Amino acid sequence: MPFSRRSLPSLNALRAFEVSGRHLNFRAASEELGVTQGAVAQQVRLLEDHLGITLFDRLPRGLALTDQGRGYLADLSRAFDLLSTATDRLQNRAGVVTISVTPTFATKMLIPQLSALQMALPSVELRTVATTAVSDFDRDRVNLAVRETRPPFPPALEARFLFPQKLVLVASPHLVAKAAGAPPPDQIARLPLLHDAYGYWSRFFATKEKLPGATFNQTSLALDAALAGQGIAIACQAFVEADLAAGRLINLGSAGFDADTGFYLLRKRSPHPGGAVDAIWSWCIDRYGAP
Repeated sequence: MPFSRRSLPSLNALRAFEVSGRHLNFRAASEELGVTQGAVAQQVRLLEDHLGITLFDRLPRGLALTDQGRGYLADLSRAFDLLSTATDRLQNRAGVVTISVTPTFATKMLIPQLSALQMALPSVELRTVATTAVSDFDRDRVNLAVRETRPPFPPALEARFLFPQKLVLVASPHLVAKAAGAPPPDQIARLPLLHDAYGYWSRFFATKEKLPGATFNQTSLALDAALAGQGIAIACQAFVEADLAAGRLINLGSAGFDADTGFYLLRKRSPHPGGAVDAIWSWCIDRYGAP
């Protein structure tokens, strides 16, 4: 009878078994795969039913591979390594890297550095996706991501800290004259306030009341309004460093509190990281990482 690929188990079931076999624990496997422990156990059970073979002995404190499961795991691990190598080789030939970043990071930090990136890595084509949504690296076909977040991270992800969310008050010199030190809150309250999705002004004034001022869904838009002299914004200092240095904005002082998050560079862990992806990863750390 000719071989038919239709007889193969589902890829999800094979992945669930391979990861569970490496960890010998459904909980650890669920963390790596980003699904529930029950979903992993169900996929492994479906695989065993499909094959008609018991792959694991279920123990009170984990799993143990059967003799047949041990041999199958070794073959599957080699197969997944081959798939990973083939995919990375294809990506390296294309030299295309897709990075998912927040909109404000894109406009204030990445776009101004694109020419420097092109000079440093002329053979790499960088594709940028600006979104605040959490990326699924496989589904969204994303190689790297920059997100405002905090540890811990799933074992399947590699994370590098870039910079903290240090918050400062900024305004255009056309709106506020340069002065020594930050103006007191009562003076700030008389100026137009620019709000974004974080709602930091309520925390600054320690109030739950609705405060007046224009509201934007992205910090980058609030900063554009501040540059246009339309009001005062609270933003991460890293996003306004260039405007402060050029005199387009004035630092009116610390917000008096910092967010409990920072900006991290993320990617999936891989035994065969791609050359182009590694190059962008290292460039981002060198360019944006805290000293």
